[in-house]
Amino acid sequence: MRLWRKKSTGGTMPGAAEQKTSRAAPAIAFHFQGRPVWTPRDYGALSEEGYERNAIVYRCVRAIAEAAASVPWLLYEGRRELETHPLLDLLARPSPAQSGADLLEEWYGYLQVAGNAYLECVSLGGVPRELYALRPDRMKAVPGEAGRIEAYDYSAGGRTVRFHQDDGAPILHLKLFHPGNDYYGLSPMEAAACAIDIHNAASGWNKALFDNAARPSGALIYKGPEGQASLSDEQFSRLKQELEENYQGAVNAGRPLLLEGGLDWKQMALGPKEMDFAEAKNAAAREIALAFGVPPLLLGLPGDNTYANFREANLAFWRQTVIPLVAKTAQALGNWLAMRYGQDLRLAFDLDAVPALASERDALWARVEAASFLDEEEKRAAVGYGARG
Repeated sequence: MRLWRKKSTGGTMPGAAEQKTSRAAPAIAFHFQGRPVWTPRDYGALSEEGYERNAIVYRCVRAIAEAAASVPWLLYEGRRELETHPLLDLLARPSPAQSGADLLEEWYGYLQVAGNAYLECVSLGGVPRELYALRPDRMKAVPGEAGRIEAYDYSAGGRTVRFHQDDGAPILHLKLFHPGNDYYGLSPMEAAACAIDIHNAASGWNKALFDNAARPSGALIYKGPEGQASLSDEQFSRLKQELEENYQGAVNAGRPLLLEGGLDWKQMALGPKEMDFAEAKNAAAREIALAFGVPPLLLGLPGDNTYANFREANLAFWRQTVIPLVAKTAQALGNWLAMRYGQDLRLAFDLDAVPALASERDALWARVEAASFLDEEEKRAAVGYGARG
């Protein structure tokens, strides 16, 4: 619950104006006033160990970013839809080097990897001209006296640029909820960090097994015919050479080990079967998918029977993950850009253009068409269309 207080310079005068401000904000700002608050995580490690080295994380981030970036924008002034407007042109071509889909895909990708995403608006004469997505690991928040962020510091190439938010708010910061941080969001990769480590370790174990398949986790114990416990130098060299030439490497994987001359094999570690190796890796993959909100069925993971078929899983993915993200973006992006045009603008999105939602749309149209108590104009309004011109 937000608490408010009166601010005055010498008592409360009758009819004096009240200024609303948070009583808790100054306490938050006490430790951080006027200096950057560094991101409390290693973005480089999240990016490298997660996105760059883990196929499940890579596919989850790509699936969310590509799906969300493909949703077309709609723009309204009041209740009237605008077919053309400079804001729509800006979102379609935000910069000479990028299309609108490219920019949003990059922005959504940063949000999934870091939990934070930043857009810079470049204006000329007070009119927005270009938009750029900035790397979150280079951005630092600078809180002000009231605890709110008053500026952002962007550092790259040995230089730091400060963006003051009171100068038309040149930076839009979109973040995922973090219960333990006032200024930064929580990435799905952080929540799934343990599962990512398990999945990466399992992949590394598989690679090592293929590279060194003739060296199982155990020991060759020599028991000579007369009880001697050591091999001669010649015997040791010969045994080592035979192991390297005949049993090591991927081409020799699974080849039986022939023991002779008093040699005995002793197991010294749990094998894949004892560790339930494959299921542990699949469980980690499903946990990663859960953190990102991607149904495991869409990733081809075995053992997931939550959805009857791919269509149901894809519909759940859009409804539970993609659409809430697009709705959050539309509100934040629309509020941030609309104030620059001096109009009552509202940014929305067109779900009718999403193929994955076609079955829901067909079912809605069928129900509305069968409603005999509605006339044609009421039916058009019920499915989101305006009156005929």
